[in-house]
Amino acid sequence: MKRVVVTGMGTISATGMNIAEFWNNIKEGNSPAKNITRFNAEKFKTHFATQIADFNPAQYLDRNEIKRSDLYSQYALIAAGQAIADSGFDVNAMSPFDIGVIFGTAQGGMETFEQQYKEFAEKGYEPHFNPFFIPKTLVNMAAGLISIKYGFMGVNFSAASACASANTAIMDAFNYIKFGKAKIIITGGADAPISEASIGGYNSLKALSTRNAEPTKASRPFDIERDGFVMGEGAGVLVLEEYEHAKARGAHIYCEVGGAAMTSDAYHITATHPEGKGAVRAMQLALEDAGLNTSDIGFVNAHATSTPVGDISEAKAVHTVFASNDNLHVSATKSVTGHLLGAAGAVEAIIAVKAITDGVVPPTINTQTIDPQIPQDLKIVTGAAIEKTVNAALSNTFGFGGHNGVVIFKKV
Repeated sequence: MKRVVVTGMGTISATGMNIAEFWNNIKEGNSPAKNITRFNAEKFKTHFATQIADFNPAQYLDRNEIKRSDLYSQYALIAAGQAIADSGFDVNAMSPFDIGVIFGTAQGGMETFEQQYKEFAEKGYEPHFNPFFIPKTLVNMAAGLISIKYGFMGVNFSAASACASANTAIMDAFNYIKFGKAKIIITGGADAPISEASIGGYNSLKALSTRNAEPTKASRPFDIERDGFVMGEGAGVLVLEEYEHAKARGAHIYCEVGGAAMTSDAYHITATHPEGKGAVRAMQLALEDAGLNTSDIGFVNAHATSTPVGDISEAKAVHTVFASNDNLHVSATKSVTGHLLGAAGAVEAIIAVKAITDGVVPPTINTQTIDPQIPQDLKIVTGAAIEKTVNAALSNTFGFGGHNGVVIFKKV
């Protein structure tokens, strides 16, 4: 089995347009949640999101890239460019077949689909769709565009498991390298779900917070007064690399991917299992895959979205697995970033990596009174970040359909 390490990272979101800005706002607990400006959101129950303000793709991409890509793919391309530059590997010094792309998304080209169909419906005559309509909406296109841009000819596909998509992609990339099928894989996730269809749809599910008077305080995971999540958008990308290959080229190594696992709740199309049975098993399997004990994990980056049911089931699951670990701290960083759907696992993987490299566990903001249904001895970091040596961190993601994805990172 090959060892797999992280040698590059990149991100774009309302929380930060690069790793340094993103990580600083995560540590400081600076929520970017504001009223939506992309469309008139007052017709919906929720008026706000963590929207990337004043985004101009021409600052990052050329005309042809913009013309043939949906917003979610543009975010993916930008974050991938950052991560590839950060990793510093020389494409020309490698076989292009040794470099792959495995990328996650929950909704794909939702914005393109919505815009094109609205135009057709408003015109009321024979459709004249943009010739790029189909490729722009495909969930695999972010992966395809990254490989086309850089000439990566290895494994290439998209992972779609709702809000667990990025962790699914990271796990697949990890396993491809571990079993010697690739030297380097660009992985992560992207989504651009701040659209009328998405906000309206999630409102109908009663999944979004409606705390319109105070957007920055709306996401409050584990709190007794939580009322739903805050929609977000963006991308997170990691460069995973075979350890010996990274060493040989003198790469900067952030940390090692220890293990990963997926399970299914097999319970409900949107709700998590009330006792977190699938989540418990996924965490246990990831620990086994990493060859670690529960006592080795210093930080759990919780999926906790600030929904009434989901936070409780995850807290119970984490407590079940780590009840004997007095050194464990838990944080729910969606309180800062909002929920980036298929990109959530990627930006939270970056947070887990930075917690290890910088010795900081970021805060869960806005949480004042822990719901009494949550195990009260679970050490949830609230208020402010804490300094702490983190030798290994576990990141949870859960998706509609019962998908549970867990990834563990550890010091090399």
